[in-house]
Amino acid sequence: MTAGASNCALVLGAGGGLGSAIVAEFLSDPAITRVFAVSSQGRPAELSVPDASELRLVWVKTEYNELSMSGVVDQLQEQASNIGRVCICHGLLHSETIWPEKRLEDINATSMHEIFQSNTVVPALWLKLLFKVLKGQEPCVVATMSARVGSIGDNRMGGWHSYRASKSALNMVLQNMAIEYARRAKNVKLIAFHPGTTDTALSKPFQAAVPSGKLFSPAFVAARLAQLMDNAELDGQLSYIDWDGQPIPW
Repeated sequence: MTAGASNCALVLGAGGGLGSAIVAEFLSDPAITRVFAVSSQGRPAELSVPDASELRLVWVKTEYNELSMSGVVDQLQEQASNIGRVCICHGLLHSETIWPEKRLEDINATSMHEIFQSNTVVPALWLKLLFKVLKGQEPCVVATMSARVGSIGDNRMGGWHSYRASKSALNMVLQNMAIEYARRAKNVKLIAFHPGTTDTALSKPFQAAVPSGKLFSPAFVAARLAQLMDNAELDGQLSYIDWDGQPIPW
């Protein structure tokens, strides 16, 4: 493993379908001694953890504001050593009051603000707050859930204005962070990760249009991501890649 091995893994936004699958994937790796799972909700009932791994899982409940998130980071400083894997899994596409825009007239300032808060602002705050924990001698790989629809060069269809723009903004935040981390924390590698269409609540309303064989299980995506993180090079660059490790145009 190019990036090296460390004792702990951290999953932020662990309560969703993909986040909980990543937690399970990390727990299946005996080289990871503790997994810290952070969520605004309790541990999902569908997250099955073998008895032998139960003591390795630390579930932390928090609100996603800077004060609460700072408290989580303080807890990590006290309890976690050598965090080698971080996954930031926040993502909002739709809710009871939000739906992806199909045309300009559908843009709503309140909905756009909420989407940017979840998809862009919260990941940026995590990377700001975690700097003091991740900086060190031990290699650390940080993967943030981006999306192919955040690519400007790959956009041929339009629509989904808020979601697309929030992921494009996230990519720029990650690029800025990669430049600064490369100067100040050379042990950290950043990845903007497109998981593909994954069978979770986020994609559920749109799955009928997914081509055969292109709807992935959360467990499959989590395993692919773990493999990509294991093989990541500490090159001081942001990698914008998909589940198959293929680069995505900016």
